[in-house]
Amino acid sequence: MTADTMNTFAIRPATPADVTHIMGMIHELAVFEKLEHMVVATDTLLHEGLFGARPSCEAIVGEEDGNVVSYALFFHNFSTFLTKKGLYLEDLYVRQDRRGKGYGSLMLKHLARIAVDRDCGRFEWSVLDWNMPAINFYKTMGAEVMPDWRICRVSGEPLSALAKG
Repeated sequence: MTADTMNTFAIRPATPADVTHIMGMIHELAVFEKLEHMVVATDTLLHEGLFGARPSCEAIVGEEDGNVVSYALFFHNFSTFLTKKGLYLEDLYVRQDRRGKGYGSLMLKHLARIAVDRDCGRFEWSVLDWNMPAINFYKTMGAEVMPDWRICRVSGEPLSALAKG
């Protein structure tokens, strides 16, 4: 990364004005992950999640020359073994035409500083098992890919049925 590149890239907390930019990148991410059929998110729902009366997540954005080109959406979870909160990264995305400039690395380092500043016991996220470029990138950043853990998910009608008992 050149000095010029670093001078043009800035990371800041997302604002309500960024919701449309973030939504656009959420759709780009879904296409990349071959999961666009699962996206039901809207600007209104994302705004509520980030800036509503009871926000459930936070986001940072990366700007290149004043244009939003990346985002990271995160929230706190809790480790009973550590008895400390953690920082969970839901999404990290850099627009395709802006990759290779070190922006993803800068975003991860920024999030790590947030985790340390907030006294989090861990900083974690998930990655698709077929996304080897991402896995390799995360390993170079010091991440340990946890081979023994699998995500369990209940949603939609199965969630309703489980709730009904």
